Amino acid sequence: MTHPVSIAVLGASVSALLVWGQSGTPPAPQFFVREVYPVFQAAGCRGCHSPEGVASTTRLRFPAPNAPDEQISAFGLQLAVLVNRDNPARSLLFLKPTNRIQHTGGERIHPGSAQERALQAWIEHLAGVGEEQVAAAARVVKSYRPPAEARWPIRRLTHSQYNRTVRDLLGVLSQPARRFPPEDYVNGFKNQAAGQTITPTLSAAYAAAAERIAASAFRYGDSGGLVPCKPEGPGDSACAERFIRQFGRKAFRRPLDETEVRRFKKLFLSESGKSGKFLEGARIVLEAMLVSPAFLFHVQPGTESKWEQYAVANRLSYFLWDSMPDEELFGMAERRELATGAGIEKAVRRMLGDRKAQEALREFFTQWLELDTVVTSVKDRGLFPRYSPEVAAAAVEETQRFLADLVWNDRNFLEYLTADYSFVNSDLAALYGVPPPPLEFARVSFPEKLERSGILGQVSYLALTSQPGETSPTLRGLFVRDRLLCQKVPDPPPGVNTNLPPQTEGNVHTTRERLQMHVSNAACASCHRLIDGIGFGFEHFDAIGRWRDKQYVLFYRTGRDRDQRKNPIEANLPIDSQAQVTGIPSSTFSSPRQLGSVLAANQECRKCLVRQLFRYGFGRPETPADAHLIDGAFEQFEASGFRFREMMVALTISDEFRGGN
Repeated sequence: MTHPVSIAVLGASVSALLVWGQSGTPPAPQFFVREVYPVFQAAGCRGCHSPEGVASTTRLRFPAPNAPDEQISAFGLQLAVLVNRDNPARSLLFLKPTNRIQHTGGERIHPGSAQERALQAWIEHLAGVGEEQVAAAARVVKSYRPPAEARWPIRRLTHSQYNRTVRDLLGVLSQPARRFPPEDYVNGFKNQAAGQTITPTLSAAYAAAAERIAASAFRYGDSGGLVPCKPEGPGDSACAERFIRQFGRKAFRRPLDETEVRRFKKLFLSESGKSGKFLEGARIVLEAMLVSPAFLFHVQPGTESKWEQYAVANRLSYFLWDSMPDEELFGMAERRELATGAGIEKAVRRMLGDRKAQEALREFFTQWLELDTVVTSVKDRGLFPRYSPEVAAAAVEETQRFLADLVWNDRNFLEYLTADYSFVNSDLAALYGVPPPPLEFARVSFPEKLERSGILGQVSYLALTSQPGETSPTLRGLFVRDRLLCQKVPDPPPGVNTNLPPQTEGNVHTTRERLQMHVSNAACASCHRLIDGIGFGFEHFDAIGRWRDKQYVLFYRTGRDRDQRKNPIEANLPIDSQAQVTGIPSSTFSSPRQLGSVLAANQECRKCLVRQLFRYGFGRPETPADAHLIDGAFEQFEASGFRFREMMVALTISDEFRGGN
């Protein structure tokens, strides 16, 4: 990222600030916003010092990316807590980013640069700022609340939501969204507003699906009972309007306004008039509704909040059921019973008792833990002949059944990291080295010597975070940071070679030894210290999750002689699985079981569960303004003995979920 302020202008601004400081006149309010804040931005400080950054627990936390100047200015004053008033040159705000004292992120601001001079000037100013002014700035930062459109951005149906919605709306079981273009993960999930653009390809897929679904709905007359009246002819206007209002209310998940009714009625009568068939009018209206933004996107409040209760009903149903509301939830919206926390809690507890909640929670777990990627993972069949698509599918089913048992039997959900048991079939039992269960996917205990516990000891995680032919401590550590600690590790700098040194005859190394290049390269070290150091603790488990005492290495001599491939080089190397989670005190470990205990006791890891569920339910990452909601839900989650369902209730009954200000 390039600094947006020219060196000449920056130098002039710094000089002006120094003059202001000497004269006793306070600096211009915009100096920090326009001159100093961009220095932090260009240095990439936000990547770690943000709610999802690896330094999220420190005192330095940046405001939201789209925060107004007032917030940024207040943030600049709040930085006084990192300033040594007696000796500004010894301030953490100066020593850390310039790496004059050890900084996990390495050097971010080069000593002697114009950027450093701007930072120095601001620190000199902060050294003289009164504590009352700093406290007032902190209140301004804490009070920031993004606008409603940012808190509840416009979101479309995900592919899984589309499939479940047409199932509940029309009884369609063919899962038409399977033909849609694949979805991207954004912020760790597929339902985030930031990643939900509609491309021309997706638009065409929606149109094709709507045409097929509508044709099928009336292929054998009105066999599905979609028309609520008996038409007296192809042009029965009253019956057509009843159909439009009744079906439209379900399809759009809120009542149609009169303009919509007139438009669909005109379309209906035009088509039924041309064909001479009432159901042809119904078919074309159904098809048109299925490509309407009102169907494809979630309900947004109207200008007079006339749809606010329906918006709440939709938030609940797509969060808890991954599908549209049922008649009882529609009724609560019509009676405005979702306007209070008590009303929502009543609805939520009923909905969690429905089987649809179990199906929907599988979707959350699939996205949170990237279980769909496990199914499509490929391994070197020469090295891992036991790994097959069937084993991969079984590994996903194991994790889903394990997590479902924790949720629906109201167990302490922290056991997802510490449980010494799982639910396996005979294939997985053979891979784990335990006796086969009497029934497929029955509960099986793991002896302590196997060093497995929770999801970190399961094939789904260990295979997902490996390469086709070898383990990847980097991917394994990155998963823990991102998914379990909610800490986003910045992407590698552009142009950096991420390939490991090749194995050569007479110079064979373990994966750990080869990864040392990451920490010896300054461009890589700051991030890889954070992730590789975790992944090393899993090195006793190979790329498909089997225990190994030694690291088996197989490679071929380089050269053009094809016969060289007939004589591969093989080696069995000792494994060093000592590891540590940088940033967590006393976190040395050497196995999944030990790391599970470390993480289960860590407050940030515990709270990360709430944050991940928030992101999934709200369709966006959390901001500093959401801290009170996250903290409140976590307190209830903790007080319940870490019952997952109580966490879901706590998030939904909040004022924020109801759309309150």
